[in-house]
Amino acid sequence: MPSKLFAAKLILLIAGLFLTLPLAVKAQNATGSLLGEVQDASGARIKSATVIVTAIGSGIQRQATTDDRGQFRFPDLTPGNYHLVVNAKGFAEASTDVTVQVSNVRDTLVTLRPAAEQQTVNVKAEASSIATQELDTTDAVNGGVVTGKDLQTIPLAARSFANIAYMVPGTEPVEPSDPTKARITAVSTGGSSGLNNQLTVDGVDNSDDYIGGFLQNFSPDVIREFAVQTSQQNADIGRTTAGSVVISTRSGTTDWHGDFAVFERAAALNARFPIDNPSPQPKQPFSRQNYVGTIGAPVVKDKVWVFSGFEMVNEHASINYSPDSLTQFNALNQLALQGLVPDTSSIPVPPDVRVPYQSYLGLLRFDWAQSQRSQWFIRYALDNSTTNNALVQQGTLPSTGATTHSNYQNGAISNTFTFSPSWVGNFTFGASYLHGTADRNGYLGFALAFPFSSTSKTISGFETYGDNQFVTPITAFPVIRNQEKYQFRYDVSGSVGRHAPKFGVDFIHEPVLSGAFPGQAETTYILTQNPTYYLTNPNQFTAELNCLPPFDGANCQTTSTTAGNGSFSQNVQRLGLYAMDSWRVTPQLTVNYGLRYDTTYGLFQASGVNQFLNPGVATIQGLQLPLPTGVPYDYRKAFAPRLGIVYSPDRIEDLVIRAGIGLYYNDLAQNGWATAFQAVNTPSTFQPCTKPWDPGCLPGAADGGAGVVIDPNYHTPYSTTVSGGVQYLWHKNWTLSADYVHEQGVHGYRRYEYTAGYTLFSPLFAQDQATQQANVPNLSVFKSDNRSSYNAMMLHLQGSVSRRFNLTANYVLSSAKTWGCVLGELWDYVNGVCNPQNPFDKGDYGPSGEDVTSRFTLAGVVYVPGGFQVTTLIQAESARPITLTTPVDVNGLGDPTNDRAVVNGVQTSLDQFRGTPYVQVDLRVTRPFNVGDRWQISPFVEFFNLFNRNNPGANYVTNISALPTPVNDLYNATHLCPTPACNVPITNPNQLLVPAGALGDFFGPGTTVGIPFAAQLGVRVTF
Repeated sequence: MPSKLFAAKLILLIAGLFLTLPLAVKAQNATGSLLGEVQDASGARIKSATVIVTAIGSGIQRQATTDDRGQFRFPDLTPGNYHLVVNAKGFAEASTDVTVQVSNVRDTLVTLRPAAEQQTVNVKAEASSIATQELDTTDAVNGGVVTGKDLQTIPLAARSFANIAYMVPGTEPVEPSDPTKARITAVSTGGSSGLNNQLTVDGVDNSDDYIGGFLQNFSPDVIREFAVQTSQQNADIGRTTAGSVVISTRSGTTDWHGDFAVFERAAALNARFPIDNPSPQPKQPFSRQNYVGTIGAPVVKDKVWVFSGFEMVNEHASINYSPDSLTQFNALNQLALQGLVPDTSSIPVPPDVRVPYQSYLGLLRFDWAQSQRSQWFIRYALDNSTTNNALVQQGTLPSTGATTHSNYQNGAISNTFTFSPSWVGNFTFGASYLHGTADRNGYLGFALAFPFSSTSKTISGFETYGDNQFVTPITAFPVIRNQEKYQFRYDVSGSVGRHAPKFGVDFIHEPVLSGAFPGQAETTYILTQNPTYYLTNPNQFTAELNCLPPFDGANCQTTSTTAGNGSFSQNVQRLGLYAMDSWRVTPQLTVNYGLRYDTTYGLFQASGVNQFLNPGVATIQGLQLPLPTGVPYDYRKAFAPRLGIVYSPDRIEDLVIRAGIGLYYNDLAQNGWATAFQAVNTPSTFQPCTKPWDPGCLPGAADGGAGVVIDPNYHTPYSTTVSGGVQYLWHKNWTLSADYVHEQGVHGYRRYEYTAGYTLFSPLFAQDQATQQANVPNLSVFKSDNRSSYNAMMLHLQGSVSRRFNLTANYVLSSAKTWGCVLGELWDYVNGVCNPQNPFDKGDYGPSGEDVTSRFTLAGVVYVPGGFQVTTLIQAESARPITLTTPVDVNGLGDPTNDRAVVNGVQTSLDQFRGTPYVQVDLRVTRPFNVGDRWQISPFVEFFNLFNRNNPGANYVTNISALPTPVNDLYNATHLCPTPACNVPITNPNQLLVPAGALGDFFGPGTTVGIPFAAQLGVRVTF
């Protein structure tokens, strides 16, 4: 396998170097292009014709001349509407309006008539949106474009622009990845978690380099349009192993324009979710109000324009506890009253917990036409949000929550300069800032984790009472996050004969990528039984808390975190260089080829020093542990050639055949190994460890010794992507496309957990377990050795049926697989290893968490009598994978956190089970009313999950110790125990599958993907 992958990389590199320059069609800098041919009535091409495009709304012009093949090209145009005028000697002038889309090439065909006759212009495709994709004759990129009109007409459940991205084949919804961005719906591409996607707004990087995904949210009303590219991007897009999202914001025009809108989701308009909130308990209320306003206008006639937008979100949610939870909470309070809970005399038990959320999204943009050759814009955006009692869940008390506050700011300055009719330069400077805090509700110094509240290690796996978040050490999420980023980008695009070369440089300076985990001392108690059990067995409760027999040694689930400096800090630089070309070999054949190079500086340095000052690294050397020695360095070999071929047969004008192959590198987000950066954040205290018992050696595991290191053999993760497909336009109203995509992932991240005396031994000490644990620490090692694969067949259909109805529909048949232990993700840092001595063991390879075998989406617009417009967004997908885990050490490797459940003597495998198919139908009904020539009032009603289907997806109870009906043995489950007799035999492991909540129920109310039925009323006023 490695030799084949190396050969594939070498072939691609040679091909990229041989073809020398790469092409520009879909641009990361939020622009588009206009390509066309001019011919006479007989089809003969007309050379030396003058072509002028004028931006409608600003009057900015660009001019070009057709070549000897009658072709013209305008690269790097700002997305929007343009007026196209063509003149040629002996022919009548021809003109028409065309639309240029972000990250796309608009192909037009202009037919000129003799001067004495009436002229006509034929455009190959209508101005397109996600519902009317044009025929793409220029490149092999897979994806789609979403316009601002779509964002305003399609129902968006969370008012997130990402919601409608699901209409692009190869995407799917995933839960948010971070409580600081809990209301930004993530987009999965290529079967991954979506954290590896590249995201830009107006050409400025909008990626979260700490945890991945979107960094800053934008109101859908300030977005002009955006392109979602799911695979096979051109060389101007880097730092992604799967997909990319390219967003362009709105701007002012010569006319005053704007709109105001109100969205109301009242508590009475929301249905009960029976899994989280079953009857007869009171219905959990949820309401949200969105207030939106935008305005655009000229400031200086034909010179300066302004656009501004603002959105406020006011959400009122709460956690209504179930009777079962209240029973357990009251039992816990009784234990506290008896003096059995550490440092706690009583525990208040509220009937519910309020979780209010507020957000403010703002944008201000100025556009300036310095001259016909030079245009500028400057843009500032703000995202400020606060959540109270964040992270409180159905099975947890308020002490586990926090008040989270996030302040995002982003600015951009851009200049487009036309050097000549054939060459355009685009300069972009961007600056972004994030400051996020999580102020915990309590600082008790301990956490109590009971089975009834632990449903998964990643979804709702919270403790019941205390400071901690999740059933892991206190390192789950930082309480402070800071990110400061500056970007300099310059792109040059040209048109030279049959070629459209493009090259550029992209440099990101990130002087602040820092944060802090809680620094206070804390003890986490993971209990085997629920509080009601301990009321009648108080001695066992005391024994488990204090690790007394028989809960001592490996059976002790008490862990402690000592007080310390939880901060981490980085200063990272990222450099990207690329060159590309679109070579129109013949009018029917286009070849896109390019080469990209990406590298980083300071990726493994923290607090200004490298990993040599990590005590874990020193301990490996000093104790002669059988692990690689040394530290990782920035990878310098990320050369990524890309090749695409597009063929449109002459005899079948409306058929396009495309294929592509390329390499895609991406240093993934830093969250996974942030604990390794913590280890060096106080270098002044560093002491050497050259032999046992040196002051710099980590203590043995028996004394709490643990370290985190990054494997020195680091390699930037990359994917090899191969694709091919066809697109066909018939009857001028219907387009059908079919594409096959294969992505082979190499060097993904994994975490190896080495346990002293079990999987980690030093030759300097006696080999018995007790001696090893007394002298050897436990070590976590991050390696980049994972492998994955994604295969998909994507079908896309779009069409317009007269003027009354249009639709777009997608079907994707796919498979995504990777190596893991209890979680499997593509291009993520959560994948663990069950046995570090056999990391590719049987049962450790399986579907990724976002492996959706079949997915169908449909969006449609119907214009019904009476002036009503009905729009819909329908999603239906097959069930997602689930891994069943157990909290005991069934593998005998000393680590009870990485064990899959054993059922009837057979250990289950990675993501062996499937949850529930996800189906959601959203509908919007609008009736616009025109008031005068400029004003329009559009009241509307939206329905989400119209048929109120329960959508748990893969959100199931994955820890068998947390099942509502217990099992008889956590080491080997053979019976269910509805009664003490345990008289229900497990004949099928699917008997252990129990829904735990809605799909995407990650951070509490408001963040769920699979919401119950909800209705929303609103009105929009446009002028």
